[in-house]
Amino acid sequence: MTSKLRAWPVFAAVAAVALAGCGTTESPKEESKGDSSLTVTDSRGKKVELDGPAKRVVATEWNEVESLVTLGVDPVGVADVKGYTAWDTAAPLKNKPTDIGTRGEPSVDTVAKLKPDVILASSDLSDAAVSQLSKAAPVIVTKSADATRQIDRMKDNLELIAKATGTEDKATSEIEAFDKKLADGRKKLKDAGLEGEQVAVADGWKEGNQVSVRPFVKGSLLTDVNTELGLKSPWKVKGDKAYGLGATDVEGLTKVGDAQFVYIANASDGGDPFADGLKDNAVWKSLPFVKNDKVHRLPDGIWMFGATASMTQYVDALVGALTK
Repeated sequence: MTSKLRAWPVFAAVAAVALAGCGTTESPKEESKGDSSLTVTDSRGKKVELDGPAKRVVATEWNEVESLVTLGVDPVGVADVKGYTAWDTAAPLKNKPTDIGTRGEPSVDTVAKLKPDVILASSDLSDAAVSQLSKAAPVIVTKSADATRQIDRMKDNLELIAKATGTEDKATSEIEAFDKKLADGRKKLKDAGLEGEQVAVADGWKEGNQVSVRPFVKGSLLTDVNTELGLKSPWKVKGDKAYGLGATDVEGLTKVGDAQFVYIANASDGGDPFADGLKDNAVWKSLPFVKNDKVHRLPDGIWMFGATASMTQYVDALVGALTK
């Protein structure tokens, strides 16, 4: 895996960090101090003091960047701008932020030069990295993933970022719009006779002649969204406790059965491991969903680990693919 690492959450590109216990299931809190300053409680349960609603914001993870843009805040610093542009098209950058390095190893010197009001950091970053960043500006840590409550965790992050930037009303309207999108999508699928349809979501990558498949199983953000849409997952493999991601190969796809197979790829980063990498593979060609034309590649640029904008984009793409 080289460039394909951009499509992975940071935890796959760096040493796995302990996610359990680094967040809280309670809604973020804001405490007024009687002036323009405010105190925000982040996913660690840590109180972070700000001089006021943050205007100059740096973000180390793409879902944080997406949330900022969605809330109308243009980040001054973004990790891997090129990767974000390719993988998260739901909330395109409206400015030209400084690239602060990789998502796993942001440059503290670069961040410091931007003089941010606050730094948004993923809980996948090491404690050492967060400590170093805190020397440049206050750091708010968002919960990267939680396979027990991905959608609520996603909303919590949006509300947390909104509190730090004074955009709470926008966050409320965004969450309401997303919930409506789910309800509308569920109705469209039901009207099309697809309620309870088995849908397997995955992505993958090719190394040499080998294609690896990453199932998005129960507990992943995409499959949790599918569940809200009235769909079911046929995956038999288990996912990790944070992201709900499994691992298999083309042989493992034989256990999916005659489900709908939906996948995400990116022409600018790894190409299409299924249509191209498996086009001559006998096992792939024998799969029921391949033979029955139930394979759907969703459009490039849907960030699988994104926020409400990406998930709205995903719902539109998925419902469109299944009902066409």
